[in-house]
Amino acid sequence: MDKIKHVFFDLDRTLWDFEKTALQAFDKIYIKYNLNKYGIPSGKAFHDSYSVHNDKLWDQYRKGEIKKDVLRGLRFKLTINEFGVYDDELAEQIGNEYVRISPLIVNLFPNAIEVLDYLYPKYKLHIITNGFAEVQAVKLSESGMIKYFDKVITSEEAGVKKPDPQIFLHAFTESGAKPSESIMIGDDFEVDILGAMNVGAKQIFFDPNFIKKSNACDYTIRNLKEIMDIL
Repeated sequence: MDKIKHVFFDLDRTLWDFEKTALQAFDKIYIKYNLNKYGIPSGKAFHDSYSVHNDKLWDQYRKGEIKKDVLRGLRFKLTINEFGVYDDELAEQIGNEYVRISPLIVNLFPNAIEVLDYLYPKYKLHIITNGFAEVQAVKLSESGMIKYFDKVITSEEAGVKKPDPQIFLHAFTESGAKPSESIMIGDDFEVDILGAMNVGAKQIFFDPNFIKKSNACDYTIRNLKEIMDIL
């Protein structure tokens, strides 16, 4: 690990606790739009239904099968349809509200700032994210994390999404890093870990929920603080 000079982080579900934030955002949306009158039992029930549709659509988006605007609109339309609500205007309002408020609700994984404080003097830190550029910028700003990162590479800017090798090669070019000097930290094994592995960078798989039992990467951690024992 003596050769490592550049540390690349995924953002959502790695530093930013996406699920915790989403649940809080949906509780606010549930109240604001009085969703109980539509027979939706709770913000969590709405969130759980949404998550199924969102995950499927994001998979299609990563593969280039649908565009960003389709993803952003269709995920809420499908969700309210599941509860027997067919109101495209309501779906659009909820979608816009979610994109507006979710990056303002700051929830980071335990020890995220402590780890960034530890790494910052020793390495160049960067973000590689498939998330929407305008949303990710707000998250980094609101959380105070933006000051730690030299480069923030988004899939929209790169024109390709993880795990496509080109987004990693683009990140190396932008940051001046070499694959042999780089390590990727992320929660998605196929997208972050295999993506980094395929371009010759080292990897740390963040797996707090023991989702994947695998020794096929350089390191697996359950808590971000373990990074300090590696780097």
